[in-house]
Amino acid sequence: MRIRTLRALAATAACAVATTALAACGSSGPNRGDGDSLSVWVYQDGSTVIQEEFVEKFNETSDIKLDLVQIPGDNYTDRMRTAMGSPNAPDIFFNWGGGSISDFVAEDMLIDLTPILDEDAEFKDAFIPSILDSGSVDGRYYGIPMRGVQPVILFYNKTAFAEAGVEPPATWDDLLHVIDVFIDRDTVPAVVAGADPWTELMWLEYLLDRRGGAEIFERIRNGDATGWEDPAVQWMAEAVKELVDAGTFGNNFRSVNYTADGASTFFAQGGGVMHLMGSWEYANQLSQQPEFAAEDLGFATFPTVPDGTGDPRAVVGNPTNYWSVSSSVEGERLDAALEFLRMSASDEYAQALIDNGDIPTTSGAESLLDSHANPEFARFQYDMVAEAPSFTLSWDQALPAGDAPALHDNIEKLFGGQISPDAFVAAMRNL
Repeated sequence: MRIRTLRALAATAACAVATTALAACGSSGPNRGDGDSLSVWVYQDGSTVIQEEFVEKFNETSDIKLDLVQIPGDNYTDRMRTAMGSPNAPDIFFNWGGGSISDFVAEDMLIDLTPILDEDAEFKDAFIPSILDSGSVDGRYYGIPMRGVQPVILFYNKTAFAEAGVEPPATWDDLLHVIDVFIDRDTVPAVVAGADPWTELMWLEYLLDRRGGAEIFERIRNGDATGWEDPAVQWMAEAVKELVDAGTFGNNFRSVNYTADGASTFFAQGGGVMHLMGSWEYANQLSQQPEFAAEDLGFATFPTVPDGTGDPRAVVGNPTNYWSVSSSVEGERLDAALEFLRMSASDEYAQALIDNGDIPTTSGAESLLDSHANPEFARFQYDMVAEAPSFTLSWDQALPAGDAPALHDNIEKLFGGQISPDAFVAAMRNL
């Protein structure tokens, strides 16, 4: 789930947040654990039940107890960032890896887990490499995967496609053909929630990755702003303009939202026939439009593009969420923290994720997928991630937190026609 835009499907914000302190559900509060305990902070949503279960299991056998602090999603980021470096900082905390923790790494606030993973090959090899790597900072590991994978997938309406006599697009030309076909049928080809610019970002991420490869954004993520000047970035911006001008997203997409379920409902009701969205869209549709999810919801990978040098198997999105450990945790408390993190690598934890409708990040979970509510979708998603040579973290999570507002603003203006592709590239160069 995303920290800045609430991609939670049904965030269960049942906790009250006071102005001077957090009152956490199922815990004594957000203060740092004492010598016999560790405070564990987690983003509260529909998946928190898994963290509750495994904290309880850990506490049954450990002398050092875990105190789980659940923080409602719309408060999590601010509360976590305010607490870090203070006496109320968590010992173990949920995050998105990459840019979401890079400033903590720079201030030596986190345990570098690289030596621990290097010394414990079984622990390291338990995770899909591209996902473990995606949470790293400057090539070092500061997080352990602790939730399901969240790749961006091209969802489509199977019935509408069959009636129009078209297949999910495998190439850019296929995509343009599908767009023309549905415009002729007075149907919006692709839903996008323009009121929430992070949904538009997904198109940019895949277009750049397919055109120039994951290496371009990796340069940018590592602080090389000249990456924005790569010809693939210019092509990406011009491709977006071409899609918008062709009517791909309809005429009113800027008023459509995602967080209030507007885009998903529009898609399910046949207003649009494609939806580029995170994998949580399946669970969202299953919950809100179960008949559509069961009968009409198809899924495919993003198409290739002309002269593209990127690997067509590459994936973008949110690889997963991660546990990180405060550098103040030492001795027996650090040993206990690491034992808790190792639980995320177990088959038992993977099965719990599947039972909750998620797809595990562990490399040996194939045999468990048949127990998913939709094994076909589960296997598609797992294979998509497991076979990906790279999994690029969403730009607004990978870049420093302070860059996100300007990034979203530039994207919104590009899609809205307020700035040209040239102006977009210049603005990104000066981000």
